Amino acid sequence: MSVTSRYREAWESFWREAPDEPGAVFWDAEPVLTAARHLALFEPHMVDAGLPLVDLGCGNGTQTRFLADRFPRVLGADLSAAALDHARRADPAGRAAYRRLDAVEKAESQTLHAELGDANVYMRGVLHQCEADDRQPLVDGIATLVGERGRAFLVEPSRAAGAVLRGLATGPAGPPPKLVPVLRHGIAPGEVDDAAVPEFLTAAGLTVSASGALPLTTTEYGPDGTRIELPSTWYVAGRTA
Repeated sequence: MSVTSRYREAWESFWREAPDEPGAVFWDAEPVLTAARHLALFEPHMVDAGLPLVDLGCGNGTQTRFLADRFPRVLGADLSAAALDHARRADPAGRAAYRRLDAVEKAESQTLHAELGDANVYMRGVLHQCEADDRQPLVDGIATLVGERGRAFLVEPSRAAGAVLRGLATGPAGPPPKLVPVLRHGIAPGEVDDAAVPEFLTAAGLTVSASGALPLTTTEYGPDGTRIELPSTWYVAGRTA
Protein backbone atom coordinates (compact mmCIF):
# COMPACT_ATOMS: atom_id res chain seq x y z
CA MET A 1 0.00 0.00 0.00
CA SER A 2 1.02 3.65 -0.33
CA VAL A 3 -0.28 6.91 1.07
CA THR A 4 -3.44 8.42 -0.31
CA SER A 5 -3.20 10.96 -3.12
CA ARG A 6 -5.15 13.45 -0.98
CA TYR A 7 -2.58 13.23 1.80
CA ARG A 8 0.32 13.51 -0.62
CA GLU A 9 -1.14 16.53 -2.40
CA ALA A 10 -1.91 18.26 0.90
CA TRP A 11 1.78 18.12 1.79
CA GLU A 12 2.93 19.11 -1.69
CA SER A 13 0.70 22.18 -1.70
CA PHE A 14 1.76 23.13 1.83
CA TRP A 15 5.46 22.96 1.03
CA ARG A 16 5.08 24.66 -2.36
CA GLU A 17 3.68 27.71 -0.57
CA ALA A 18 5.88 27.58 2.54
CA PRO A 19 8.48 30.37 2.89
CA ASP A 20 12.17 29.51 2.88
CA GLU A 21 12.91 31.65 5.91
CA PRO A 22 14.07 29.75 9.03
CA GLY A 23 11.30 29.32 11.57
CA ALA A 24 8.50 30.21 9.15
CA VAL A 25 6.81 26.82 9.58
CA PHE A 26 4.87 26.07 12.76
CA TRP A 27 6.90 23.01 13.84
CA ASP A 28 10.25 24.10 12.36
CA ALA A 29 11.91 25.10 15.63
CA GLU A 30 15.64 25.62 15.78
CA PRO A 31 17.60 22.38 16.28
CA VAL A 32 18.99 23.40 19.69
CA LEU A 33 15.40 23.12 20.95
CA THR A 34 14.49 19.99 18.98
CA ALA A 35 16.98 17.56 17.43
CA ALA A 36 19.71 18.41 19.94
CA ARG A 37 17.45 17.51 22.86
CA HIS A 38 16.31 14.35 21.10
CA LEU A 39 19.85 13.32 20.21
CA ALA A 40 20.90 13.47 23.86
CA LEU A 41 18.21 10.87 24.54
CA PHE A 42 18.81 8.79 21.41
CA GLU A 43 22.59 8.46 21.17
CA PRO A 44 23.10 6.42 24.38
CA HIS A 45 20.86 3.71 22.91
CA MET A 46 22.50 3.46 19.50
CA VAL A 47 24.31 0.18 18.97
CA ASP A 48 26.41 1.78 16.22
CA ALA A 49 26.45 5.56 15.74
CA GLY A 50 28.42 5.00 12.53
CA LEU A 51 25.40 3.56 10.73
CA PRO A 52 23.63 5.80 8.22
CA LEU A 53 21.02 8.00 9.89
CA VAL A 54 17.67 8.58 8.17
CA ASP A 55 15.69 11.68 9.12
CA LEU A 56 12.26 10.36 8.16
CA GLY A 57 9.75 13.07 7.35
CA CYS A 58 12.58 15.60 7.10
CA GLY A 59 10.49 18.42 5.64
CA ASN A 60 12.70 21.39 4.78
CA GLY A 61 15.73 19.75 6.35
CA THR A 62 16.36 22.03 9.34
CA GLN A 63 16.96 19.08 11.68
CA THR A 64 18.63 17.05 8.92
CA ARG A 65 21.42 19.58 8.53
CA PHE A 66 22.01 19.60 12.28
CA LEU A 67 22.24 15.80 12.28
CA ALA A 68 24.55 15.84 9.26
CA ASP A 69 27.11 17.78 11.29
CA ARG A 70 27.16 14.96 13.85
CA PHE A 71 26.99 11.71 11.87
CA PRO A 72 29.07 10.48 8.95
CA ARG A 73 26.13 9.80 6.60
CA VAL A 74 22.69 11.39 6.91
CA LEU A 75 19.74 11.05 4.56
CA GLY A 76 16.70 13.31 4.74
CA ALA A 77 13.67 11.44 3.42
CA ASP A 78 10.21 12.87 2.83
CA LEU A 79 7.01 12.09 0.96
CA SER A 80 6.90 15.62 -0.50
CA ALA A 81 9.09 16.61 -3.43
CA ALA A 82 8.40 20.28 -2.64
CA ALA A 83 9.71 19.79 0.91
CA LEU A 84 12.88 18.25 -0.47
CA ASP A 85 13.31 21.21 -2.80
CA HIS A 86 13.33 23.43 0.30
CA ALA A 87 15.84 21.11 1.99
CA ARG A 88 18.25 21.09 -0.95
CA ARG A 89 18.11 24.87 -1.35
CA ALA A 90 18.96 25.28 2.32
CA ASP A 91 21.88 22.85 2.03
CA PRO A 92 23.93 24.04 -0.96
CA ALA A 93 27.05 22.34 0.41
CA GLY A 94 25.26 18.99 0.39
CA ARG A 95 25.96 18.14 4.02
CA ALA A 96 23.14 15.60 3.82
CA ALA A 97 21.59 13.62 0.98
CA TYR A 98 17.85 13.90 0.27
CA ARG A 99 15.41 11.41 -1.16
CA ARG A 100 11.70 11.20 -1.83
CA LEU A 101 10.32 8.21 0.08
CA ASP A 102 6.86 6.83 0.73
CA ALA A 103 7.81 4.75 3.76
CA VAL A 104 4.29 3.30 3.89
CA GLU A 105 5.08 1.51 0.63
CA LYS A 106 6.88 -1.69 1.65
CA ALA A 107 8.93 -1.98 -1.51
CA GLU A 108 10.36 1.55 -1.12
CA SER A 109 11.58 0.87 2.42
CA GLN A 110 13.06 -2.44 1.30
CA THR A 111 14.87 -0.77 -1.59
CA LEU A 112 16.34 1.90 0.66
CA HIS A 113 17.47 -0.70 3.20
CA ALA A 114 19.13 -2.67 0.40
CA GLU A 115 21.09 0.47 -0.51
CA LEU A 116 22.00 1.70 2.98
CA GLY A 117 22.08 -1.46 5.06
CA ASP A 118 20.86 -1.14 8.63
CA ALA A 119 20.25 2.48 9.65
CA ASN A 120 19.38 4.57 12.66
CA VAL A 121 16.08 6.41 12.12
CA TYR A 122 14.96 9.76 13.55
CA MET A 123 11.28 10.64 13.13
CA ARG A 124 9.64 13.67 14.71
CA GLY A 125 5.89 14.19 14.74
CA VAL A 126 4.94 12.20 11.65
CA LEU A 127 2.62 9.45 12.88
CA HIS A 128 -0.06 11.77 14.21
CA GLN A 129 -0.33 13.49 10.84
CA CYS A 130 -0.68 10.24 8.90
CA GLU A 131 -3.94 8.73 7.81
CA ALA A 132 -4.94 6.22 10.50
CA ASP A 133 -4.59 3.24 8.16
CA ASP A 134 -1.05 4.28 7.22
CA ARG A 135 0.38 4.31 10.73
CA GLN A 136 1.18 0.63 11.16
CA PRO A 137 2.64 0.30 7.65
CA LEU A 138 4.80 3.36 8.33
CA VAL A 139 6.21 1.81 11.51
CA ASP A 140 6.69 -1.45 9.60
CA GLY A 141 8.77 0.57 7.13
CA ILE A 142 10.86 1.96 9.98
CA ALA A 143 11.48 -1.60 11.19
CA THR A 144 12.70 -2.49 7.71
CA LEU A 145 15.13 0.43 7.71
CA VAL A 146 16.63 -0.27 11.14
CA GLY A 147 17.17 -3.96 10.35
CA GLU A 148 19.03 -5.83 13.07
CA ARG A 149 21.52 -3.24 14.29
CA GLY A 150 19.82 0.11 13.81
CA ARG A 151 17.69 1.93 16.33
CA ALA A 152 14.70 4.22 15.85
CA PHE A 153 13.87 7.40 17.76
CA LEU A 154 10.26 8.51 17.46
CA VAL A 155 8.73 11.53 19.14
CA GLU A 156 5.00 12.16 18.84
CA PRO A 157 2.60 14.68 20.35
CA SER A 158 0.66 13.00 23.13
CA ARG A 159 -3.14 13.02 23.27
CA ALA A 160 -2.96 16.09 25.50
CA ALA A 161 -1.43 18.01 22.59
CA GLY A 162 -4.72 17.73 20.73
CA ALA A 163 -6.42 19.94 23.29
CA VAL A 164 -3.63 22.51 22.96
CA LEU A 165 -3.94 22.60 19.18
CA ARG A 166 -7.73 22.81 19.25
CA GLY A 167 -7.46 25.67 21.71
CA LEU A 168 -5.07 27.49 19.40
CA ALA A 169 -7.27 26.89 16.35
CA THR A 170 -10.50 28.07 17.98
CA GLY A 171 -9.28 30.81 20.34
CA PRO A 172 -10.93 34.22 20.27
CA ALA A 173 -8.03 35.72 18.35
CA GLY A 174 -8.11 32.92 15.78
CA PRO A 175 -5.25 30.48 15.10
CA PRO A 176 -1.67 31.79 15.26
CA PRO A 177 -0.38 32.88 11.82
CA LYS A 178 1.93 29.89 11.35
CA LEU A 179 -0.86 27.43 12.15
CA VAL A 180 -3.18 28.94 9.53
CA PRO A 181 -1.52 27.35 6.46
CA VAL A 182 -1.41 23.96 8.19
CA LEU A 183 -5.18 24.11 8.65
CA ARG A 184 -5.80 25.59 5.21
CA HIS A 185 -4.02 22.76 3.43
CA GLY A 186 -5.98 20.12 5.28
CA ILE A 187 -3.10 18.66 7.26
CA ALA A 188 -4.49 19.48 10.67
CA PRO A 189 -2.92 16.86 12.92
CA GLY A 190 -4.92 13.91 14.07
CA GLU A 191 -4.51 12.28 17.43
CA VAL A 192 -2.66 9.07 18.18
CA ASP A 193 -3.60 7.40 21.43
CA ASP A 194 -0.67 7.40 23.85
CA ALA A 195 -0.78 3.60 24.08
CA ALA A 196 -0.86 3.14 20.31
CA VAL A 197 2.73 4.05 19.42
CA PRO A 198 4.40 1.29 21.47
CA GLU A 199 1.78 -1.10 20.10
CA PHE A 200 2.72 -0.14 16.53
CA LEU A 201 6.40 -0.71 17.37
CA THR A 202 5.75 -4.10 18.95
CA ALA A 203 3.61 -5.20 16.01
CA ALA A 204 6.49 -4.24 13.69
CA GLY A 205 8.82 -6.56 15.61
CA LEU A 206 10.62 -3.81 17.52
CA THR A 207 11.23 -3.57 21.25
CA VAL A 208 10.95 -0.26 23.08
CA SER A 209 14.13 0.18 25.12
CA ALA A 210 13.46 3.68 26.47
CA SER A 211 10.70 6.30 26.49
CA GLY A 212 9.76 9.50 28.25
CA ALA A 213 7.97 12.82 28.08
CA LEU A 214 9.47 15.91 26.46
CA PRO A 215 7.57 18.88 25.00
CA LEU A 216 7.77 19.49 21.26
CA THR A 217 8.75 23.12 20.76
CA THR A 218 7.06 25.09 17.98
CA THR A 219 8.01 28.39 16.37
CA GLU A 220 4.85 30.17 17.55
CA TYR A 221 4.17 32.16 20.69
CA GLY A 222 1.10 32.36 22.89
CA PRO A 223 -0.69 35.58 23.85
CA ASP A 224 1.56 35.83 26.91
CA GLY A 225 4.67 35.79 24.73
CA THR A 226 5.88 32.33 25.72
CA ARG A 227 6.86 29.73 23.13
CA ILE A 228 4.07 27.25 22.38
CA GLU A 229 5.06 23.70 23.31
CA LEU A 230 3.10 20.53 22.65
CA PRO A 231 3.12 17.67 25.18
CA SER A 232 4.88 14.74 23.53
CA THR A 233 6.31 11.31 24.20
CA TRP A 234 9.52 9.87 22.78
CA TYR A 235 10.50 6.26 22.17
CA VAL A 236 13.69 4.39 21.30
CA ALA A 237 13.16 1.00 19.70
CA GLY A 238 15.11 -1.71 17.93
CA ARG A 239 15.18 -5.42 17.29
CA THR A 240 16.41 -6.10 20.80
CA ALA A 241 15.97 -4.13 24.02
